[in-house]
Order: sequence, then C-alpha cells, then structure tokens
Amino acid sequence: MTRIRELDALRGFAVGGIMLVNTWQHNAKATRNGVDLVIEGLFQSRFYPIFSLLFGISFMLFLRGNSRWALLSRLFWLFCLGQIQHTFYDGEVLTDYAVYGAAVLLPASFLTGGLPVLLLGLAGLAWGLQVGGGSWLIPGLFLIGMGVWRLSPPRSLLLPSFVVSALAAVLLTAAWVSDGGWILYSTAALAGAAAYVLGLLLALRPWLSAVLEPLGRMALTNYVMGTVVIVLATPLLNTDPTRWSVVALAAVTVAAQVLLSRWWLARFRYGPLEWIWRCLTWFRVVPNRLESGRDRNRPLPDPGVS
Repeated sequence: MTRIRELDALRGFAVGGIMLVNTWQHNAKATRNGVDLVIEGLFQSRFYPIFSLLFGISFMLFLRGNSRWALLSRLFWLFCLGQIQHTFYDGEVLTDYAVYGAAVLLPASFLTGGLPVLLLGLAGLAWGLQVGGGSWLIPGLFLIGMGVWRLSPPRSLLLPSFVVSALAAVLLTAAWVSDGGWILYSTAALAGAAAYVLGLLLALRPWLSAVLEPLGRMALTNYVMGTVVIVLATPLLNTDPTRWSVVALAAVTVAAQVLLSRWWLARFRYGPLEWIWRCLTWFRVVPNRLESGRDRNRPLPDPGVS
C-alpha cells in the first residue's frame, strides 16, 4: 500500500490553517479589528473538523493491515505525546483524539457497512452542537470520516456537494453575523470546513499537491512545532495592535515547515515525531532513513495515519 496523496494534501492544508487560527486564538485582544473579523468569520473552527475527518479515515487505513491491539497502542502513545505537549500548550488536542479514538472509533470499527457509521456520526455531530460544540464535535466527525471512507462516494458528487456546502457556509455565516449564537456559528464553520475540503479536492493540481503533501505527511511534527513557535512568539505578538503579525508569523512558519518537510522527506520515510510514534507503537526501532532511490518508492506500512 502506498500513501493516498489527496489525504496527505488535505492534512497539510488543515495543518496550515490550524497554525493560523491557533496563533490568532492565543493572542486575542479585547479590541477587535478587521483581521480578527476575517479570521473568525472565514477560518476559525474550519480546520480542526477537517483534521478530525481525516483521523477517522486514517483509523480505517491503519486497520487494513494491523490489529486493534496495535491501534490501541498507537492511541496510548498519542495520548502520552499530548500530555507532554500539554505541559507548555493548553490548547493541544492530541489527548482528545486519543481518548475519543479508543472510546468511539474502536467500537464503531466492529460495525459493518458505512451507512450505520455515517448516521451515528451525524447524530453525534448534532449532539455535540447541542452540548457545547468545540471538542464535543470530535466524536461525530471521527465517525463521519470513517463512514464516508467506507461508503466511497463517487467523484462525480464533488462539484454539486461543493456548491451546496459553499452556499450553506455563506448563508449561515451571514446569519451568524446578523443574529449571533454559537450553535449557528458552529454550523456555519462545519459547512465551511466541508466547502474547503471539497473545493481543495476539485482544485488540487500536481504543483499544489507537491506543496501540501510534505506538510501533511509530517502533520504531527508540524503541529507540535507550530505550537512551540506560538508559545515563544506570544510576548512579541501581544505588542502588535494591528494583528497583522499573527498572519505574518503563521505564513512564515508554514512556509518554513513546507521547505523543511520536503528536505526531511527526501532523506527519511517519516517525520521525527511520526517516527518516534511508530517506534513506540511497535516497541522496536522502525527503519527510517532512505538509503537509495529505490527506497523512496518502497511501500509504506501504515499510510495516511501520520
């Protein structure tokens, strides 16, 4: 099995968006300006749903060639990595992903067919919207990702689905601007996330994929690296009343991560934290260095899970 490049590109897109939103959220100001309004209306809460959907898909990909015990080991070590990150970054989601993965995705993996899982995911999403949104949406999004992957909808549905989701995102965002309300906002954000996913899949070209794929293949490393940058830069960002430094820092960080990821993956199979995670999962040293050009084309054991 080789990696599924569209999933890596989507994951890279989500990592870049999360960097922007997290930088903005951790440098919030009492007085809001145009930059705040644009980020809140177009980007906030639009990228973690994408990442959550992809995690549900990755769960299924891992189970193609591995046992559920191996998956539990993988989730346990993800929880441990999240606990380490939590010591310096309160907004980490790795522990949530590990807990919800074990509590929700693992039991759902025993269900047959994609439709029951998809319906459970939609019900979980509706419940999450009612009880508070945020991390409560993760279980439903996990299940929706798993269900969609099992159903394998045809590519012909991409364009009409994009049109519907984009229109819904515009109308719901406009309604939120007029009336407010966090349920309305969360629903608009979910529609926006769907539009971003479908739009990117429609627009994806080799040059764009070449930019996003390395970022996505090293998603764990880049996510944690981004949080370190945010923590270190926060004192300086707090001195900027215009908020443009938030956008600049996110753009520079993501650009550097793209270059670093391309450089690293030309020499190694997995990113640094991805490799550590695999070694911990299997309790052995997993080969990582690419010794020759032939190694670069060698199949990977657990695609799309990074």
